[in-house]
Amino acid sequence: MRKRQQSQNEETSAVSQAPENQRPNTCCFCWCCCCSCSCQEPTAEEILSWSQNFDKLMKTAAGRNLFREFLRTEYSEENLLFWLACEELKNELNKKVIEEKARIIYEDYISILSPKEVSLDSRVREAINRNLLDPNPHMYEDAQLQIYTLMHRDSFPRFLNSQIYKSLLESTGSSTSET
Repeated sequence: MRKRQQSQNEETSAVSQAPENQRPNTCCFCWCCCCSCSCQEPTAEEILSWSQNFDKLMKTAAGRNLFREFLRTEYSEENLLFWLACEELKNELNKKVIEEKARIIYEDYISILSPKEVSLDSRVREAINRNLLDPNPHMYEDAQLQIYTLMHRDSFPRFLNSQIYKSLLESTGSSTSET
């Protein structure tokens, strides 16, 4: 717990030191957590394709970063963070690491004591509580699907109408029309 709080404090200080117009570590926010993303600006076609398909948005680091920025303005960033933590857990093979990550996800996003608690129905919460006795990489799949669906149906339409998305779309549209 102390390590996690210390790393959160370090992240906060790093964020506060970043220039105001620059998002800190945005290129490192990919669900594979390998930091091997190309870190390239999305093309106008890619940005436009996000409006047609939520899955396309979620499959690109740039799309997730922009969506995360929007969710932060709505105070619902924890939904995306939970979904990404579950994606990371699914790729884990080491039993001890699985147990630790599963516990951290529970404490950070499932526990009613967490300030980042995600909204889940009681059936899914009960299943998670049972799975905590013997954690596995896929123990949060039902919860992850609920949150993904919530983001898709609730947040995504507002994101498409947000100034964040429209500004990016306009800036890439005007730069492609100049060439």
